[in-house]
Amino acid sequence: MLRQFRKLPRKSGKSDSPELARSSSCKTTGSTPQTHQSNSLNSGSGPGHPCTAKRTSSAVFPAIVVAGIEPLLPFKYVPNSEKMKLFVSKVSLCCVTFDFTDPTKNSIEKDVKRQTLLELLDFVASGSVRFNEPAILAMCRMCALNLFRVFPPNYWSVSNGGENDDDEPMFDPAWPHLQIVYDLLLKFITSSCLDAKVAKKYIDHSFILRLLDLFDSEDLRERECLKTILHRVYGKFMVHRPFIRKAISHIFYRFVFEMERHNGIAELLEIFGSIISGFALPLKEEHKIFLWRVLIPLHKPKALGVYFQQLSYCVTQFIEKDPKLSSTVIRGLLKYWPITNSQKEVMFLGELEETLEAINMVEFQKVMVPLFLRIGCCINSFHFQVAERALFFWNNDQIVNLIAHNRNVILPIILPNLEKNAQNHWNHAVLNLTLNVRRMFMEMDDMLFMSCLTHFKKEETKLSILAQKRKEAWERLENAASLQPITGNTAVLVTPLATTITC
Repeated sequence: MLRQFRKLPRKSGKSDSPELARSSSCKTTGSTPQTHQSNSLNSGSGPGHPCTAKRTSSAVFPAIVVAGIEPLLPFKYVPNSEKMKLFVSKVSLCCVTFDFTDPTKNSIEKDVKRQTLLELLDFVASGSVRFNEPAILAMCRMCALNLFRVFPPNYWSVSNGGENDDDEPMFDPAWPHLQIVYDLLLKFITSSCLDAKVAKKYIDHSFILRLLDLFDSEDLRERECLKTILHRVYGKFMVHRPFIRKAISHIFYRFVFEMERHNGIAELLEIFGSIISGFALPLKEEHKIFLWRVLIPLHKPKALGVYFQQLSYCVTQFIEKDPKLSSTVIRGLLKYWPITNSQKEVMFLGELEETLEAINMVEFQKVMVPLFLRIGCCINSFHFQVAERALFFWNNDQIVNLIAHNRNVILPIILPNLEKNAQNHWNHAVLNLTLNVRRMFMEMDDMLFMSCLTHFKKEETKLSILAQKRKEAWERLENAASLQPITGNTAVLVTPLATTITC
């Protein structure tokens, strides 16, 4: 048994730093390859031979070093007292990275690494031995070397907002190995044999930032793995929770105000949705600031449809925690209201209805005037889906109740929009909905309705008189200008008759 253990990689004489600092040293003793933090592996043929390594580079991923791998002993042949040493050796063996762009290259070594990773996964899942500090360091180092990488340049233009359906996502050819590493990291973090007080030295701020950088992967499978892992990290390492929230906020800031392109916004919002649901009451001021400075501006980018469901859930969680924030949310939606994007308008109206369902009377009265001015504009929209979605508000009993209690303010604002729709809207469905809402107001308060209708007709008459006077004034100016002689560079007023083209 001892003779077999001599084949295991020897531990470096220098003590490892708690941080994942990369080492560039080269070791030549032994026939088993020794991996280092510089993402390189050196294999020596014996004492006195120089370190040699074959470097291969990919057009997509960074340069890597390839060398042979020898399998190690199975855990079942090792006593419990030696299992941690074997665990560290196996993890160190998996630090070797390969070029997966060529499936035929190093196929045997790749298979050995895959089998070793699966064996490590089973060992961690069994929870038979408590992880010591060298094992935690080796595990974090292996995950860093395999997972943390720079993605290829993304050629999406900012102008199209990342909504070009013709662009297919790029997948890492090393995913079969990466998936096992992700599963291993998840099992390791959630293991009861991992002491969070020791592991926090290695799963530190730098490790978390590199983990967050991976959310920009175009591979949905990788983002799903990252989402689960980060959620577990947030739950297990309480000391890192403020930093994780702050780091995610910075990603949102860059997305909204700089790039408007990021692949993992939906997943990060999904994580934050579960975080918000765990906030204690009363809400801290920093959480309210996050709502106003981060979540509300996230309604601005063109790619809102990609993550709207997760964003709406986060906002709803805040309102459920503190209903007084509903007026803040409505003011934010009105601030970033999409004037020229009908698809986003429909989404905004849907979120607005959800907010109004949870609002109380006091908060509603703070925002009802600007709110119904905007709803009135939506009712008159020539895009039938926008007008229809706005008129659907009157199918909601909670919103109708709010309107009924404040009809003296709301009806004078909304009635002109209803009358314009009833007179000349092109869509029959919108026209019928308009007449139903009009009838609802009439049944709600007949005297107020007739008073507002009379006032509307008077205003329409005044506007038509002003328009006629304006037309007559322009005609007089045109006639007077036509009688003036044309001299030099004097501008000439061309009458509409002179520009009329008959077909």
